[in-house]
Amino acid sequence: MLHVRCFVFSPIQENTYVLFNDAGEAIIVDPGCYFPHEQKQLQEFLSAKKLTPVQLLNTHCHLDHVFGNKWVYETYGLELHIHPLEEKVLAFAPQSGQAWGMPFENYDGPLHFIKEGEQIHLGEDVLDILWTPGHSPGSICFYHANQKIVIGGDVLFRESIGRTDLPGGNHATLLKSIREQLFALPDDVVVYSGHGIPTKIGYEKEHNPFLN
Repeated sequence: MLHVRCFVFSPIQENTYVLFNDAGEAIIVDPGCYFPHEQKQLQEFLSAKKLTPVQLLNTHCHLDHVFGNKWVYETYGLELHIHPLEEKVLAFAPQSGQAWGMPFENYDGPLHFIKEGEQIHLGEDVLDILWTPGHSPGSICFYHANQKIVIGGDVLFRESIGRTDLPGGNHATLLKSIREQLFALPDDVVVYSGHGIPTKIGYEKEHNPFLN
Protein backbone atom coordinates (compact mmCIF):
# COMPACT_ATOMS: atom_id res chain seq x y z
CA MET A 1 0.00 0.00 0.00
CA LEU A 2 1.19 3.50 -0.83
CA HIS A 3 1.00 6.19 1.86
CA VAL A 4 1.14 9.92 1.16
CA ARG A 5 2.49 12.55 3.54
CA CYS A 6 2.46 16.26 2.69
CA PHE A 7 4.69 19.00 4.09
CA VAL A 8 4.09 22.69 3.38
CA PHE A 9 7.44 24.43 2.96
CA SER A 10 8.98 27.84 2.23
CA PRO A 11 7.29 31.26 2.13
CA ILE A 12 5.73 30.15 -1.19
CA GLN A 13 3.77 27.46 0.70
CA GLU A 14 4.72 24.59 -1.61
CA ASN A 15 3.55 21.04 -0.98
CA THR A 16 6.39 18.55 -0.64
CA TYR A 17 5.33 14.89 -0.77
CA VAL A 18 6.77 11.73 0.71
CA LEU A 19 5.32 8.56 -0.78
CA PHE A 20 6.12 5.43 1.19
CA ASN A 21 5.15 1.79 1.41
CA ASP A 22 4.80 -0.70 4.23
CA ALA A 23 8.32 -2.00 3.56
CA GLY A 24 9.76 1.36 4.60
CA GLU A 25 10.83 2.59 1.16
CA ALA A 26 10.11 6.21 0.27
CA ILE A 27 10.05 8.56 -2.71
CA ILE A 28 10.54 12.29 -2.16
CA VAL A 29 8.60 14.45 -4.64
CA ASP A 30 9.29 18.17 -5.11
CA PRO A 31 11.30 18.89 -1.95
CA GLY A 32 10.57 22.55 -1.29
CA CYS A 33 12.36 22.76 2.06
CA TYR A 34 14.08 26.15 1.98
CA PHE A 35 15.01 26.73 5.61
CA PRO A 36 17.16 24.41 7.80
CA HIS A 37 14.25 23.81 10.17
CA GLU A 38 12.19 22.54 7.20
CA GLN A 39 14.97 20.18 6.20
CA LYS A 40 15.07 18.98 9.81
CA GLN A 41 11.31 18.42 9.84
CA LEU A 42 11.49 16.25 6.74
CA GLN A 43 14.49 14.33 8.04
CA GLU A 44 12.88 13.72 11.43
CA PHE A 45 9.73 12.37 9.79
CA LEU A 46 11.71 9.92 7.66
CA SER A 47 13.69 8.86 10.70
CA ALA A 48 10.68 8.45 12.97
CA LYS A 49 8.91 6.31 10.39
CA LYS A 50 12.12 4.34 9.76
CA LEU A 51 11.87 5.15 6.05
CA THR A 52 14.64 4.74 3.51
CA PRO A 53 14.39 7.29 0.69
CA VAL A 54 15.10 5.53 -2.60
CA GLN A 55 14.15 8.10 -5.28
CA LEU A 56 13.95 11.86 -5.85
CA LEU A 57 11.37 13.18 -8.33
CA ASN A 58 10.30 16.62 -9.54
CA THR A 59 6.91 17.16 -11.16
CA HIS A 60 8.48 20.30 -12.65
CA CYS A 61 11.40 22.55 -11.78
CA HIS A 62 10.11 25.96 -10.76
CA LEU A 63 12.12 27.31 -7.85
CA ASP A 64 9.67 26.45 -5.04
CA HIS A 65 9.65 22.79 -6.05
CA VAL A 66 13.44 22.40 -6.24
CA PHE A 67 14.72 24.28 -3.17
CA GLY A 68 15.49 21.02 -1.38
CA ASN A 69 16.88 18.94 -4.27
CA LYS A 70 20.50 19.60 -3.38
CA TRP A 71 19.91 18.87 0.30
CA VAL A 72 18.16 15.55 -0.48
CA TYR A 73 21.01 14.60 -2.83
CA GLU A 74 23.68 15.39 -0.25
CA THR A 75 21.78 13.83 2.68
CA TYR A 76 20.44 10.66 1.06
CA GLY A 77 22.52 10.29 -2.10
CA LEU A 78 19.46 10.42 -4.36
CA GLU A 79 19.95 11.63 -7.93
CA LEU A 80 17.24 13.73 -9.53
CA HIS A 81 14.61 12.43 -11.97
CA ILE A 82 12.82 14.98 -14.19
CA HIS A 83 11.21 15.26 -17.60
CA PRO A 84 13.84 16.23 -20.21
CA LEU A 85 11.99 19.47 -21.02
CA GLU A 86 12.55 20.63 -17.44
CA GLU A 87 16.35 20.68 -17.63
CA LYS A 88 16.38 24.33 -18.77
CA VAL A 89 13.76 25.25 -16.18
CA LEU A 90 15.93 23.72 -13.45
CA ALA A 91 18.98 25.62 -14.68
CA PHE A 92 17.03 28.91 -14.56
CA ALA A 93 15.66 28.34 -11.04
CA PRO A 94 18.47 30.14 -9.14
CA GLN A 95 17.85 33.30 -11.22
CA SER A 96 14.20 33.10 -10.20
CA GLY A 97 15.33 32.70 -6.61
CA GLN A 98 17.36 35.89 -6.80
CA ALA A 99 14.41 37.74 -8.33
CA TRP A 100 12.11 36.53 -5.53
CA GLY A 101 14.65 37.40 -2.85
CA MET A 102 15.13 33.71 -2.08
CA PRO A 103 18.63 32.74 -3.19
CA PHE A 104 19.51 29.06 -2.98
CA GLU A 105 22.09 26.52 -4.14
CA ASN A 106 20.76 24.50 -7.05
CA TYR A 107 21.04 20.75 -7.48
CA ASP A 108 24.24 19.96 -9.38
CA GLY A 109 24.25 16.16 -9.44
CA PRO A 110 23.42 13.74 -12.27
CA LEU A 111 20.07 14.04 -14.03
CA HIS A 112 17.87 11.11 -15.00
CA PHE A 113 15.18 11.81 -17.56
CA ILE A 114 11.71 10.29 -17.26
CA LYS A 115 8.77 10.87 -19.55
CA GLU A 116 5.19 10.02 -20.42
CA GLY A 117 4.38 6.35 -20.82
CA GLU A 118 7.06 5.27 -18.38
CA GLN A 119 6.52 4.11 -14.82
CA ILE A 120 8.02 4.67 -11.40
CA HIS A 121 8.20 1.59 -9.15
CA LEU A 122 8.27 1.59 -5.37
CA GLY A 123 8.24 -2.04 -4.35
CA GLU A 124 4.95 -3.43 -5.67
CA ASP A 125 3.45 0.02 -6.20
CA VAL A 126 3.46 1.51 -9.69
CA LEU A 127 3.17 5.16 -10.65
CA ASP A 128 2.30 5.98 -14.25
CA ILE A 129 3.88 9.14 -15.65
CA LEU A 130 1.47 11.55 -17.31
CA TRP A 131 2.87 14.44 -19.37
CA THR A 132 0.86 17.55 -18.53
CA PRO A 133 2.58 20.62 -20.02
CA GLY A 134 1.22 24.14 -19.85
CA HIS A 135 2.29 25.40 -16.43
CA SER A 136 5.81 24.34 -17.35
CA PRO A 137 7.03 22.62 -20.56
CA GLY A 138 7.87 19.30 -18.93
CA SER A 139 5.32 19.15 -16.12
CA ILE A 140 4.47 15.57 -15.24
CA CYS A 141 2.00 13.93 -12.87
CA PHE A 142 2.41 10.61 -11.08
CA TYR A 143 -0.71 8.43 -11.12
CA HIS A 144 -1.26 5.44 -8.84
CA ALA A 145 -4.16 3.65 -10.52
CA ASN A 146 -4.78 1.04 -7.82
CA GLN A 147 -5.33 3.61 -5.08
CA LYS A 148 -6.67 6.30 -7.40
CA ILE A 149 -4.29 9.10 -6.45
CA VAL A 150 -2.32 11.62 -8.49
CA ILE A 151 0.68 13.65 -7.40
CA GLY A 152 -0.08 16.54 -9.70
CA GLY A 153 2.39 19.39 -9.23
CA ASP A 154 1.03 22.78 -10.29
CA VAL A 155 -1.30 21.59 -13.03
CA LEU A 156 -4.70 21.35 -11.32
CA PHE A 157 -5.73 22.85 -7.99
CA ARG A 158 -9.01 22.82 -6.08
CA GLU A 159 -11.19 25.16 -8.15
CA SER A 160 -8.14 26.55 -9.91
CA ILE A 161 -5.27 25.74 -12.30
CA GLY A 162 -1.55 26.44 -12.50
CA ARG A 163 -0.38 29.87 -13.61
CA THR A 164 0.77 30.16 -17.21
CA ASP A 165 2.51 33.54 -17.23
CA LEU A 166 5.95 32.15 -16.41
CA PRO A 167 8.52 31.31 -19.15
CA GLY A 168 7.40 28.21 -21.04
CA GLY A 169 3.81 28.46 -19.80
CA ASN A 170 0.83 28.26 -22.14
CA HIS A 171 -2.79 28.58 -21.04
CA ALA A 172 -4.35 26.61 -23.91
CA THR A 173 -1.79 23.84 -23.50
CA LEU A 174 -2.49 23.58 -19.78
CA LEU A 175 -6.26 23.28 -20.31
CA LYS A 176 -5.65 20.63 -22.97
CA SER A 177 -3.40 18.68 -20.57
CA ILE A 178 -6.01 18.74 -17.83
CA ARG A 179 -8.86 17.72 -20.09
CA GLU A 180 -7.00 14.98 -21.97
CA GLN A 181 -4.80 13.56 -19.20
CA LEU A 182 -6.37 14.26 -15.81
CA PHE A 183 -10.05 14.43 -16.72
CA ALA A 184 -9.66 11.08 -18.47
CA LEU A 185 -9.10 9.52 -15.02
CA PRO A 186 -11.97 8.23 -12.83
CA ASP A 187 -13.98 10.90 -11.00
CA ASP A 188 -12.98 9.59 -7.58
CA VAL A 189 -9.24 9.98 -8.18
CA VAL A 190 -7.69 12.24 -5.53
CA VAL A 191 -5.32 14.93 -6.80
CA TYR A 192 -2.53 15.98 -4.45
CA SER A 193 -1.54 19.38 -5.82
CA GLY A 194 1.65 21.40 -5.51
CA HIS A 195 -0.16 24.02 -3.39
CA GLY A 196 -3.31 23.97 -1.29
CA ILE A 197 -5.56 21.11 -0.30
CA PRO A 198 -6.27 17.90 -2.24
CA THR A 199 -9.18 17.70 -4.63
CA LYS A 200 -10.93 15.10 -6.80
CA ILE A 201 -11.23 14.80 -10.55
CA GLY A 202 -15.03 14.67 -10.46
CA TYR A 203 -15.22 17.72 -8.22
CA GLU A 204 -13.07 19.75 -10.59
CA LYS A 205 -15.16 18.71 -13.58
CA GLU A 206 -18.17 20.20 -11.82
CA HIS A 207 -16.74 23.18 -9.96
CA ASN A 208 -13.50 24.39 -11.60
CA PRO A 209 -14.34 27.76 -13.21
CA PHE A 210 -11.40 27.51 -15.63
CA LEU A 211 -12.64 24.25 -17.11
CA ASN A 212 -16.42 24.48 -17.15
